[in-house]
Amino acid sequence: MKRKIFIYQQEDWPNFIWNINELSGLLATVRNKQGRLIGKMEALGFHLQNEAFLETLTTDILKSTEIEGIILNKAEVRSSVARRLGIDIGGLSPTNRDIEGVVDMMFDATTNFDKPLTRQRLFNWHYALFPTGRSGMYKIIAGNWRDDSTGPMQVVSGAMGKEKVHYQAPPAHIIDEEITAFL
Repeated sequence: MKRKIFIYQQEDWPNFIWNINELSGLLATVRNKQGRLIGKMEALGFHLQNEAFLETLTTDILKSTEIEGIILNKAEVRSSVARRLGIDIGGLSPTNRDIEGVVDMMFDATTNFDKPLTRQRLFNWHYALFPTGRSGMYKIIAGNWRDDSTGPMQVVSGAMGKEKVHYQAPPAHIIDEEITAFL
């Protein structure tokens, strides 16, 4: 029998089970701290709230792309976020389409968190991230589910011939079903 190592291979996927008694105290503590933080932010005033959001979103974008091995120019990201927020930071750096796409996607995800997550919204994010239909030198299917024509999607590290697979995505033919269960 094949070992099930990825979350989507587990029998109870996507129906997770947790112990509310173990989590309720932690959740109460987090909620209390969140409330205190919100109170402090409200006391700062509109300008400082926007400045804090500018810095937080800029850092989130930089760190998120770093995970994928993509290093973006901090000044360009900050300029793009500032423009989006209508904040005058003086001497805005010009940005490129790749940075604008990441900022578009992150801005939508963080400011429209209360809107339903739909297939079309996911596809719009994908278009924003890959406006040319390419990822580096590779042609990709932007704004649609991937296929497995070049093999399974994997997260891999290591030298050629000594690769280590850290994650293998679900097969392409079950993506629509998996997304339906998720949404």
